[in-house]
Amino acid sequence: MTDQSHLQPNLFDSPNPKAPGPPSANIPLAHAIRPKTLDQFVGQEHLLAEGQPLRRAIEQDQIPSAIFWGPPGCGKTSLAHIIASRAQSPFQFLNAGTTGVPELRKLLAVAENLVDRQGLSTILFLDEIHRFNKAQQDFLLSSVEGGILILIGATTENPSFEINAALLSRLQVYTFQPLSDQHIDLLIQRALTAPDNGLGRYQVDLTDDGLEALIHWSAGDIRQALNALQLAVQTIAAESHPTQLDAQRIQEVVQKRILAHDKSGDSHYNLISALIKSLRASDPDAALYWLARLLESGEEARFIARRMVILASEDIGMADPQALLIADAAARAVEYVGLPEAELNLAHAAVYLACSPKSNAAYQGLLTAKKDVREKPVFPVPLHLRNAPTSLMKDQGYGQDYRYDHDFEDGIAGQSHLPEELKERRYYHPTQRGYEQQVQAYLSRVAGKRNTDETND
Repeated sequence: MTDQSHLQPNLFDSPNPKAPGPPSANIPLAHAIRPKTLDQFVGQEHLLAEGQPLRRAIEQDQIPSAIFWGPPGCGKTSLAHIIASRAQSPFQFLNAGTTGVPELRKLLAVAENLVDRQGLSTILFLDEIHRFNKAQQDFLLSSVEGGILILIGATTENPSFEINAALLSRLQVYTFQPLSDQHIDLLIQRALTAPDNGLGRYQVDLTDDGLEALIHWSAGDIRQALNALQLAVQTIAAESHPTQLDAQRIQEVVQKRILAHDKSGDSHYNLISALIKSLRASDPDAALYWLARLLESGEEARFIARRMVILASEDIGMADPQALLIADAAARAVEYVGLPEAELNLAHAAVYLACSPKSNAAYQGLLTAKKDVREKPVFPVPLHLRNAPTSLMKDQGYGQDYRYDHDFEDGIAGQSHLPEELKERRYYHPTQRGYEQQVQAYLSRVAGKRNTDETND
């Protein structure tokens, strides 16, 4: 192992990741039982099973610059600690949320000196790398490209959106998955039996329903499960030995699960996408579930309502013209009723939209018309459609031969209103779903009247 004293491990007042903390009730359990070796690591088998490329790279001390992308509590930081314990290169831990360019300059000065004197690249683990802005990310680019730094960035956000393309192209992206129930179970049992750095000294009797409650609570995040377990054990440890921990005790301690959600990140877009696709698919049960997930996560009600208003026209349209009114009413209710009562209005609208017949004919018609506007010549407005407020304009033919529809039978004059070059073009093709059946019948009468009129002409 290389002597790393020259790296000044306290350069940023960050603790030495290799130094295990003493057993203490104040040390988070997730940190206390953090795995020390790859064999102790639980989960991410697709990356770390025997023979997998990332495991081989770690074992051979050939770790590339990389992004560890995955949800909270799935092992990104724990794996970084294992890499730090094995690497021959100097290793530094930083958090992008508390680090700026001045700190990076200090690190790079030391790292450049190491490359010049010893030919050693510094491994930098940058947690929450998505919190770095473009300028901060650009600052790292040349050091990564030149081999001064081996950058390992950890993020819960999609790197395609959060990492600059130039930097991302130089990083290998490793996708971490949420831990399974079996993984959570194994790690909870490990925490309960660890005598020194775990909860073994408390002699905890975790019941089956207590274990199930913890697994449910965690939602794949081992940190949440261990934090809840530690709090539950410590708050009731003085009552009896051994301490029995059941689902009721767990619920009393944790109170309410806080769902992982970032209003500008992947969770935000994934959940609203699930809601919209459920509404489009006429699945009210799924729509209510995803709506509940959004609301419980603290998503802004205005955002949900706004997306419903869009869907009412984009995916339902003329198949049920009332859908837009219902969605708009829900959006208005959000404004003057507010949460939590407006949740009822959103649920009402979600069920109505899900149960409405679907048609995107109006939306597709608009797209086709816009394509013609962009690609075809700018045709003049036909004279008979032009407004003629002055005598000069009337003399030039503005408004001439215009037929006022109300003067004709059924209110249909049968006149064409497209430019002559587009008079055969059809943008709106109503479906046979919902109200559009009636629209189709009416437009057929209009077309028949127009064809008759053109024949007579």
